Amino acid sequence: MNVAIRKPSHDESLPHEAGGVAYARRHGRGAQTNRSGRFEAKTYEPVDDGWESLGDLEALRTEVQEVPARRIITKNDSPDIGFDRSINPYRGCEHGCVYCFARPTHAFLGMSPGLDFETKLFAKTNAAQALERELAAPGYEPRMIAIGSNTDPYQPVERRYRIMRRILEVLSEANHPVGIVTKSALVLRDLDILQSMAERGLVKVALSVTTLDRQLARTMEPRASTPDKRLEAVETLSNAGVPTSVMVAPVVPGLTDAEIERILERASAAGASEAGYILLRLPLEIGDLFVEWLRANCPDRADRVLSLMRQTRGGKLYDAEWHGRMEGDGPYAWMIGRRFQMAAERLGLDKRHKLRTDLFTPPTLPGQQLSLL
Repeated sequence: MNVAIRKPSHDESLPHEAGGVAYARRHGRGAQTNRSGRFEAKTYEPVDDGWESLGDLEALRTEVQEVPARRIITKNDSPDIGFDRSINPYRGCEHGCVYCFARPTHAFLGMSPGLDFETKLFAKTNAAQALERELAAPGYEPRMIAIGSNTDPYQPVERRYRIMRRILEVLSEANHPVGIVTKSALVLRDLDILQSMAERGLVKVALSVTTLDRQLARTMEPRASTPDKRLEAVETLSNAGVPTSVMVAPVVPGLTDAEIERILERASAAGASEAGYILLRLPLEIGDLFVEWLRANCPDRADRVLSLMRQTRGGKLYDAEWHGRMEGDGPYAWMIGRRFQMAAERLGLDKRHKLRTDLFTPPTLPGQQLSLL
């Protein structure tokens, strides 16, 4: 069942005091607004000077600032996720997924989690060198590094910067395990490295598929690969021997939850061996951003979607409680989880692939003495 998407008019926007930006300027972006971040003492809004000068503003362009990273491996102790370390080659993400739970991190930079998050990016250009240093540190113990758990390492600017490829080269040389999550078919560019690592049991790749509806995907995830391209990437990776999974994420009650079984069936046919799902999460500023997007693009479904979301979050749009934040609570959340479980078991997508850590060889840095053993 396709979702009817409302097409905004050329100059339509939310009020300027709400951070609204005209559709013509934000065409191809996910967020509707660009409100100031939650830590800002002042807010700014554009004011027309009477000459209709706001109409002369150019379309928003992607800006990338190159920044050195002092450390590249981020540690976490969250009890409800399956890894304790991750790498984010970029801050901000040009894919522009309106529901992205990484959006609030832009507020720490003095920027908006809205349109700033998808147009003002930061590239950690020395990520590979920083990674080598950290892997070579005395006492480092290898465990799977997750990449793509925050922003997408294969977002469009990766074509130019190639930071992710250099990270993979370091990990492959050190025989270090890595798990990748992406919405981009660009992952196939690095198939040579991924295939080599897969032969040693060092890598698995997950493609996130939210919906099979092209129009809905284009509106909700405007610069990510099409759903068909993501599933084609699953097939190519699987045929090359790379353990591949599909994440039905996020599941949006009343909007995409009817597609769970079809997505899993397409994933199985493409050769995926695992699958997972995450219920839509709306922490901090994402709640307002998603509601704005929903009412602007799917007005006929908005109230129903928001009602179902509250039914899965104890009457709120979001509950950050450990273990419950990924799957929600209540009868509707239980039904989503049960449907997913039954389909995954039927299709053989309930396996879990464990990566090896016993092959790890720390990098040798310039000037560092080689081990005699």
